[in-house]
Amino acid sequence: MGYCSGRCTLIFICGMQLVCVLERQIFDFLGYQWAPILANFVHIIIVILGLFGTIQYRPRYITGYAVWLVLWVTWNVFVICFYLEAGDLSKETDLILTFNISMHRSWWMENGPGCMVTSVTPAPDWAPEDHRYITVSGCFLEYQYIEVAHSSLQIILALAGFIYACYVVKCITEEEDSFDFIGGFDSYGYQGPQKTSHLQLQPMYMQIPLDNN
Repeated sequence: MGYCSGRCTLIFICGMQLVCVLERQIFDFLGYQWAPILANFVHIIIVILGLFGTIQYRPRYITGYAVWLVLWVTWNVFVICFYLEAGDLSKETDLILTFNISMHRSWWMENGPGCMVTSVTPAPDWAPEDHRYITVSGCFLEYQYIEVAHSSLQIILALAGFIYACYVVKCITEEEDSFDFIGGFDSYGYQGPQKTSHLQLQPMYMQIPLDNN
Protein backbone atom coordinates (compact mmCIF):
# COMPACT_ATOMS: atom_id res chain seq x y z
CA MET A 1 0.00 0.00 0.00
CA GLY A 2 2.82 2.44 0.89
CA TYR A 3 4.66 1.71 -2.35
CA CYS A 4 1.54 2.28 -4.44
CA SER A 5 0.81 5.52 -2.57
CA GLY A 6 4.38 6.78 -3.07
CA ARG A 7 4.31 5.90 -6.76
CA CYS A 8 0.97 7.66 -7.28
CA THR A 9 2.24 10.71 -5.39
CA LEU A 10 5.34 10.86 -7.59
CA ILE A 11 3.15 10.70 -10.71
CA PHE A 12 1.09 13.60 -9.32
CA ILE A 13 4.24 15.62 -8.55
CA CYS A 14 5.58 15.07 -12.07
CA GLY A 15 2.26 16.25 -13.48
CA MET A 16 2.37 19.39 -11.34
CA GLN A 17 5.94 20.07 -12.43
CA LEU A 18 4.95 19.82 -16.10
CA VAL A 19 2.03 22.21 -15.67
CA CYS A 20 4.08 24.78 -13.73
CA VAL A 21 7.13 24.68 -16.01
CA LEU A 22 4.98 24.98 -19.16
CA GLU A 23 3.34 28.07 -17.67
CA ARG A 24 6.76 29.47 -16.83
CA GLN A 25 8.07 28.63 -20.31
CA ILE A 26 5.32 30.71 -21.95
CA PHE A 27 6.22 33.86 -20.01
CA ASP A 28 9.95 33.31 -20.52
CA PHE A 29 9.32 33.13 -24.27
CA LEU A 30 7.36 36.39 -24.10
CA GLY A 31 10.27 38.02 -22.26
CA TYR A 32 13.00 36.55 -24.52
CA GLN A 33 14.73 34.96 -21.54
CA TRP A 34 16.84 32.47 -23.48
CA ALA A 35 18.71 30.84 -20.60
CA PRO A 36 15.52 30.01 -18.66
CA ILE A 37 13.89 28.83 -21.90
CA LEU A 38 16.70 26.33 -22.45
CA ALA A 39 16.66 25.16 -18.83
CA ASN A 40 12.87 24.78 -18.89
CA PHE A 41 13.04 22.71 -22.07
CA VAL A 42 15.57 20.28 -20.56
CA HIS A 43 13.46 20.09 -17.39
CA ILE A 44 10.34 19.18 -19.39
CA ILE A 45 12.18 16.33 -21.14
CA ILE A 46 13.62 14.93 -17.89
CA VAL A 47 10.27 15.11 -16.07
CA ILE A 48 8.58 13.23 -18.92
CA LEU A 49 11.27 10.53 -18.67
CA GLY A 50 10.81 10.38 -14.90
CA LEU A 51 7.06 10.06 -15.34
CA PHE A 52 7.57 7.27 -17.87
CA GLY A 53 9.97 5.48 -15.52
CA THR A 54 7.49 5.71 -12.65
CA ILE A 55 4.63 4.30 -14.69
CA GLN A 56 6.72 1.55 -16.30
CA TYR A 57 8.72 0.61 -13.18
CA ARG A 58 12.08 1.73 -14.63
CA PRO A 59 14.35 2.66 -11.70
CA ARG A 60 17.12 3.99 -13.96
CA TYR A 61 14.82 6.62 -15.43
CA ILE A 62 13.65 7.62 -11.96
CA THR A 63 17.24 7.82 -10.72
CA GLY A 64 18.20 10.09 -13.63
CA TYR A 65 15.17 12.24 -12.85
CA ALA A 66 16.25 12.54 -9.20
CA VAL A 67 19.81 13.54 -10.18
CA TRP A 68 18.47 16.21 -12.52
CA LEU A 69 16.29 17.65 -9.73
CA VAL A 70 19.44 18.47 -7.78
CA LEU A 71 20.70 20.53 -10.73
CA TRP A 72 17.25 22.06 -11.19
CA VAL A 73 17.18 23.24 -7.58
CA THR A 74 20.64 24.76 -8.04
CA TRP A 75 19.49 26.64 -11.14
CA ASN A 76 16.41 28.05 -9.41
CA VAL A 77 18.46 29.13 -6.41
CA PHE A 78 20.69 31.05 -8.84
CA VAL A 79 17.62 32.69 -10.44
CA ILE A 80 16.39 33.77 -7.01
CA CYS A 81 19.80 35.22 -6.16
CA PHE A 82 19.88 37.00 -9.53
CA TYR A 83 16.54 38.76 -9.09
CA LEU A 84 17.25 39.60 -5.45
CA GLU A 85 20.68 40.90 -6.52
CA ALA A 86 22.64 38.75 -4.10
CA GLY A 87 26.38 39.35 -4.12
CA ASP A 88 27.61 41.07 -7.27
CA LEU A 89 24.58 40.10 -9.37
CA SER A 90 22.42 42.88 -10.78
CA LYS A 91 19.12 42.33 -12.54
CA GLU A 92 19.35 45.78 -14.15
CA THR A 93 22.77 45.55 -15.80
CA ASP A 94 23.55 41.84 -16.13
CA LEU A 95 22.15 40.17 -19.23
CA ILE A 96 22.93 36.61 -18.16
CA LEU A 97 19.42 35.31 -18.74
CA THR A 98 19.39 36.54 -22.33
CA PHE A 99 22.93 35.32 -23.11
CA ASN A 100 23.84 39.02 -23.69
CA ILE A 101 21.92 38.85 -26.97
CA SER A 102 19.33 41.49 -26.08
CA MET A 103 18.39 43.94 -23.34
CA HIS A 104 15.01 42.34 -22.65
CA ARG A 105 13.90 41.85 -19.09
CA SER A 106 11.25 39.65 -17.52
CA TRP A 107 7.82 39.84 -19.17
CA TRP A 108 6.38 40.65 -15.77
CA MET A 109 8.37 43.88 -15.62
CA GLU A 110 5.87 45.64 -17.91
CA ASN A 111 2.87 43.35 -17.47
CA GLY A 112 2.77 42.76 -13.74
CA PRO A 113 -0.42 43.34 -11.73
CA GLY A 114 -1.26 47.06 -11.67
CA CYS A 115 1.83 48.12 -13.65
CA MET A 116 1.55 51.27 -15.77
CA VAL A 117 4.08 51.69 -18.58
CA THR A 118 5.04 55.16 -19.77
CA SER A 119 7.25 55.81 -22.78
CA VAL A 120 10.04 58.30 -22.26
CA THR A 121 10.83 60.65 -25.13
CA PRO A 122 13.30 61.52 -26.29
CA ALA A 123 15.18 58.29 -25.55
CA PRO A 124 18.72 58.52 -24.16
CA ASP A 125 21.59 58.30 -26.62
CA TRP A 126 22.73 54.95 -25.21
CA ALA A 127 19.35 53.29 -25.75
CA PRO A 128 19.27 50.95 -28.82
CA GLU A 129 17.15 52.14 -31.71
CA ASP A 130 15.00 49.00 -31.74
CA HIS A 131 14.17 49.27 -28.01
CA ARG A 132 11.72 51.48 -26.18
CA TYR A 133 12.85 53.54 -23.21
CA ILE A 134 10.09 53.33 -20.61
CA THR A 135 9.29 53.82 -16.96
CA VAL A 136 7.11 51.41 -15.02
CA SER A 137 5.09 52.49 -11.98
CA GLY A 138 2.11 51.52 -9.87
CA CYS A 139 2.88 47.78 -9.68
CA PHE A 140 1.16 45.94 -6.86
CA LEU A 141 3.97 43.38 -6.93
CA GLU A 142 7.39 44.02 -8.43
CA TYR A 143 8.41 41.68 -11.23
CA GLN A 144 11.44 40.31 -9.40
CA TYR A 145 9.23 38.95 -6.63
CA ILE A 146 6.99 37.21 -9.19
CA GLU A 147 10.07 35.54 -10.67
CA VAL A 148 11.27 34.60 -7.18
CA ALA A 149 7.84 33.06 -6.46
CA HIS A 150 8.06 31.00 -9.67
CA SER A 151 11.51 29.69 -8.75
CA SER A 152 10.49 29.00 -5.15
CA LEU A 153 7.55 26.89 -6.34
CA GLN A 154 9.87 24.93 -8.62
CA ILE A 155 12.24 24.28 -5.71
CA ILE A 156 9.41 23.00 -3.50
CA LEU A 157 8.16 20.64 -6.22
CA ALA A 158 11.70 19.48 -6.96
CA LEU A 159 12.41 18.66 -3.32
CA ALA A 160 9.17 16.71 -3.04
CA GLY A 161 9.91 14.92 -6.30
CA PHE A 162 13.41 14.02 -5.16
CA ILE A 163 12.18 12.52 -1.89
CA TYR A 164 9.48 10.41 -3.53
CA ALA A 165 11.76 9.40 -6.41
CA CYS A 166 14.28 7.98 -3.93
CA TYR A 167 11.48 6.20 -2.09
CA VAL A 168 10.03 4.64 -5.25
CA VAL A 169 13.47 3.50 -6.46
CA LYS A 170 14.08 1.90 -3.04
CA CYS A 171 10.73 0.08 -3.19
CA ILE A 172 11.30 -1.19 -6.75
CA THR A 173 14.80 -2.42 -5.84
CA GLU A 174 13.55 -4.23 -2.75
CA GLU A 175 10.73 -5.81 -4.72
CA GLU A 176 13.17 -7.08 -7.36
CA ASP A 177 15.50 -8.47 -4.68
CA SER A 178 12.56 -10.20 -2.98
CA PHE A 179 11.46 -11.74 -6.27
CA ASP A 180 14.96 -13.10 -6.87
CA PHE A 181 15.10 -14.50 -3.33
CA ILE A 182 11.88 -16.52 -3.62
CA GLY A 183 12.91 -18.07 -6.91
CA GLY A 184 12.46 -15.57 -9.69
CA PHE A 185 13.44 -16.42 -13.22
CA ASP A 186 16.54 -14.24 -12.90
CA SER A 187 18.01 -16.39 -10.11
CA TYR A 188 17.14 -19.84 -11.25
CA GLY A 189 17.15 -21.24 -14.73
CA TYR A 190 13.67 -21.96 -15.98
CA GLN A 191 13.18 -25.48 -17.31
CA GLY A 192 10.37 -26.20 -19.63
CA PRO A 193 8.20 -29.29 -19.38
CA GLN A 194 9.95 -32.49 -20.34
CA LYS A 195 8.70 -34.35 -23.36
CA THR A 196 7.28 -37.74 -22.49
CA SER A 197 7.50 -40.75 -24.72
CA HIS A 198 4.30 -41.84 -26.36
CA LEU A 199 5.63 -45.37 -27.20
CA GLN A 200 3.56 -48.10 -25.68
CA LEU A 201 5.53 -50.89 -24.02
CA GLN A 202 4.64 -54.34 -25.31
CA PRO A 203 5.18 -57.58 -23.34
CA MET A 204 7.88 -59.93 -24.61
CA TYR A 205 7.44 -63.71 -24.74
CA MET A 206 10.36 -66.11 -24.80
CA GLN A 207 10.06 -69.81 -25.67
CA ILE A 208 12.21 -72.07 -23.47
CA PRO A 209 12.85 -75.64 -24.82
CA LEU A 210 11.92 -78.46 -22.43
CA ASP A 211 14.33 -81.34 -21.79
CA ASN A 212 12.41 -84.72 -22.08
CA ASN A 213 15.18 -86.66 -20.36
